[in-house]
Amino acid sequence: MGTWRPARPGRDETLVVRGLPHHVLRWGPDATDPIVLLHGFADCAATFQFVVDELPADWPLVAFDWRGFGDSGRNPDGYWFPDYYADLEALLDALCPGRPARLVGHSMGANVAMVYAGLRPSRVAALVNLEGIGLARTEPAQAPDRLVTWLDEVKADAPPAEYASVAALAERVAKRNPRLPPARAAFIAACWSRPSPGGGVHLHTDPRHRRANPYIYRREEMEACWRRIEAPVLLVMAGESDHAARLEAAGGVASLRALVRKLELATVAGAGHMLHHDEPRAVARLIEDFFGRHRP
Repeated sequence: MGTWRPARPGRDETLVVRGLPHHVLRWGPDATDPIVLLHGFADCAATFQFVVDELPADWPLVAFDWRGFGDSGRNPDGYWFPDYYADLEALLDALCPGRPARLVGHSMGANVAMVYAGLRPSRVAALVNLEGIGLARTEPAQAPDRLVTWLDEVKADAPPAEYASVAALAERVAKRNPRLPPARAAFIAACWSRPSPGGGVHLHTDPRHRRANPYIYRREEMEACWRRIEAPVLLVMAGESDHAARLEAAGGVASLRALVRKLELATVAGAGHMLHHDEPRAVARLIEDFFGRHRP
């Protein structure tokens, strides 16, 4: 199986943010106003490469691994979602000092960006949201079982998932997402894994991320943050994603339009939830058009 090769490899850096080293990738010219790319759960900065190669070469772009993902530092006691808001703020202070930032987020990264854009409306110039539509609503009665599950998982402290080789992981990636060409699946598998001491490879995501969150998700609180967003937002949904059903259950596009004043919508045909992996050219064209119309 061949491995896909980047047309414009990124430049690696490390920034210490809130006591943890964060792995950073840059493309294009160094600048104090880069477009900042925020990856989703269990992904990493490096797989934005597919989209980066489709964007203008003179655009300054930067991506980083969230804590506990990719090559960024680990939290031995687990992970708490509000930390991502503080990490993003510290990273924007370092990467885009003194000016509103242009953000592109996928899934978890988009959800972080949406809340942050409501908390710090003057800090975000424009936001491309790739399927970051929040989670399903919960009920207080779910809390006891969630806490019991969390206690059990803290005690178990599961090890990272192991695979015989990068090729074996690539087969798993391709099976879960049959839209991916084999070479692209191999590149993703290499980005997501590291050699294991006993042979084979393991997923590089900290397995503590797989623990149940002891706090149930309160969508109403997230929506209150979204109401404060002042920046234009482009929500991009995938034509073949199962997240569309989640959006409908939460009230559909109409509910988002009522919350986010400057909302635009787009759909990428032939893509699933990992649309930046599936159809990077289509995603890049939407990003290019949106930021071309919404300059800081």
